[in-house]
Amino acid sequence: MDGAISPDWPAPANVRALMATRRGGESKPPFDSFNLGDHVQDDARAVAANRAFLAKKIHAQPVFLNQVHGWNVVALDASTPHGTQADACLTTQPNLACTIMVADCLPVLFCNRQGTVVGAAHAGWRGLLGHLTPGGPCGVLEEMQHGLAQFSDVLCGKIASNTIAKDWLVWLGPCIGPAQFEVGTEVEQAFVASDPAAAIYFQPQLKGNTKGKWLADLPGLARQRLSALGFTQIYGNDSSSQWCTVENESQFFSHRRDHVRLGGSGRMAACIWLNN
Repeated sequence: MDGAISPDWPAPANVRALMATRRGGESKPPFDSFNLGDHVQDDARAVAANRAFLAKKIHAQPVFLNQVHGWNVVALDASTPHGTQADACLTTQPNLACTIMVADCLPVLFCNRQGTVVGAAHAGWRGLLGHLTPGGPCGVLEEMQHGLAQFSDVLCGKIASNTIAKDWLVWLGPCIGPAQFEVGTEVEQAFVASDPAAAIYFQPQLKGNTKGKWLADLPGLARQRLSALGFTQIYGNDSSSQWCTVENESQFFSHRRDHVRLGGSGRMAACIWLNN
């Protein structure tokens, strides 16, 4: 597992986090070489070996979810099985890694200042957008905040949601960048209908036969949602090209770049856990 990314953020000493890249491992093309996805038609033995190496590397047990581009949040414990359907997770248990697989979608990691709770979310555009409720938009990040509040209620007593947000650190990992993420008008309109301020994160696609297409800034949209929820300590992906999964082929898997050209793409994983 070469070239793994360690988040640069002021997390407590007992909070550990790591973003695996595609480098290292045993998978053959087009999944070369550190593919962690067991649903992409890679050789099962290679995936198992890569997952075992990840667990050995981080000295914790990753829990791999069945991610469905939704907004369900699950609390992990030692009995949580791989394949639990959710797009975000939280835990207070040491040596159990909240793990999100990506190959263009945005991984979002969370920890509190006290180093008592960690979490991770899978933020593709569908999960990020979520659905409209009488109280406003509700997607995977909003549901994550609800989960954080519930944990904090248990650990610290009842406190306000905005206080919860300010008590947390957030790290955004690599994802498809704003120069590559082409979406249809229906996506742009849905985000703007949810929050008019989202309009600045969409630019008309001007290349080729692209009438009705837009370029979307996925990490920018996530930062906007997080800021609206009261999160102030947001680190990592700033929408620059170095974070783009499509543009950095030697480092990152990209489903959008590779699935047609090569017939498939592997999956990377972002992990966060409490060290014992």
